[in-house]
Amino acid sequence: MEMTKWVRLPSDWINEGGLKELRWGSDGLGSNSTAALMILVAIAHVTDDKSGVARTTYDGLQGATGLSRAKLSNGLDLLERIGVIKRAPEGRSTYKLSRFDPTKGWAKLPARSMYSSGRIVAFDDFKLRRVVELDALKLFFLFVARRDRNTNMAKISYGTIQEYSGVERVRIKTAISFLASLSLVYVERVPSKSNEYGVANAYRIVGVDTSIHMGTIGRSMDSYDFDSI
Repeated sequence: MEMTKWVRLPSDWINEGGLKELRWGSDGLGSNSTAALMILVAIAHVTDDKSGVARTTYDGLQGATGLSRAKLSNGLDLLERIGVIKRAPEGRSTYKLSRFDPTKGWAKLPARSMYSSGRIVAFDDFKLRRVVELDALKLFFLFVARRDRNTNMAKISYGTIQEYSGVERVRIKTAISFLASLSLVYVERVPSKSNEYGVANAYRIVGVDTSIHMGTIGRSMDSYDFDSI
């Protein structure tokens, strides 16, 4: 079955600050948090859009993410511990996205555009040794959750990014640059609400609603109240 352009991702846990549960600690296990978010992307991509249940094997997850079986196990354990997935709801090799409801509380996660030859291309550059990889994935999930459906962008300040993701302010710019280099987000310059003559950053998710962008709505940008996102 051909993968769709995007899939439904439960987003309430992100908007409630759940990303802060995923940390890069001094215990050397921070890479498990990075692996967990990589796995969550892969699971969401094969989740049934009505039941919220995904059927996929370790081999399937390995092929999509490039992770070792040990890291898959650690990442799945972490996702289950923080309440993002439930394992084996319908037997072996099944996973359910917690709080999945096709009628509300979800965001569009890009799918088809992220793949080449069955693997998530952006993850080719992940070595699980750098905090920027975890920071970037946390920001990616946050931008997905906070995307405004009218403008197709998330306009969110560094202060709010830190509040909801736990990424320290001094690391945010580097994480955004890394995301952009992976072709996961576009960074747009939009009118600033706080300064009549200023501009602010907004973040557009690659592969989601590609016909809605600055070229199609740019002239009406000042009619949107980004701070209400």
